[in-house]
Amino acid sequence: MRLSVIIPAYNEAGRIGPTLTRMDAYLSHLGMTYEIVVVDDGSTDTTCEIVLEMAGAIPAMRLIENGVNRGKGFSVKTGFLNSSGEFVLFSDADLSTPIGELERFLPEMDNGADIVIGSRAVRGADIVRRQPLHRMLMGKTFNKIVRLFTMHGISDTQCGFKLFRRSTCEVLFRLQRVERFAFDAELLFLAKKRGLKIREMPVRWINSPESKVGLVRDSSRMLADIIRVRLDYLKGRYPGL
Repeated sequence: MRLSVIIPAYNEAGRIGPTLTRMDAYLSHLGMTYEIVVVDDGSTDTTCEIVLEMAGAIPAMRLIENGVNRGKGFSVKTGFLNSSGEFVLFSDADLSTPIGELERFLPEMDNGADIVIGSRAVRGADIVRRQPLHRMLMGKTFNKIVRLFTMHGISDTQCGFKLFRRSTCEVLFRLQRVERFAFDAELLFLAKKRGLKIREMPVRWINSPESKVGLVRDSSRMLADIIRVRLDYLKGRYPGL
């Protein structure tokens, strides 16, 4: 299997159908073997039913169900560890970063990158629809906290479009401890500590107004998780680092 695409989903009944149709149509024209792995994170709507109904039309797709809500990070980790692609793409279900951006990412893998991450903050990014001001400020503040507690050199850790090389990155997912929204920063922190090559690429990005990130509750959790990543590292809780 050349490519696995992991889609974490929580109450995505309103958009998972069109997303899967668009993604399968695009991937089928790339000329590589692929699979689409949807990881449902305890949805209370009809997300699972819709995915299962579409399975006949999209044979390269399968569904994993967490059963209860565990978090986006847990879902991406589960998808990665239960996929088989040489390269593994994590994509948000809303396709805020269009799947077509993948074609610019794959050559970076051929040039030796271990991880290619989409970025809304580097030169060349095309922000078609921006977030509300309060969410933009929240994102910038979080990135400053990430730089303070974990790492420098990455402008946007939270864009939901990242490509990983399985052979060098599987260990990161096995070490991953954060189950919710700060998991991206944790994975990149671990990658930096292991000396992996990370390429930050500008992407086209269209804000979805249906963000699942709660402004107060989830922001507080993300802050706590970033501090915990640093403490876990200092206490030797990441074996081999």
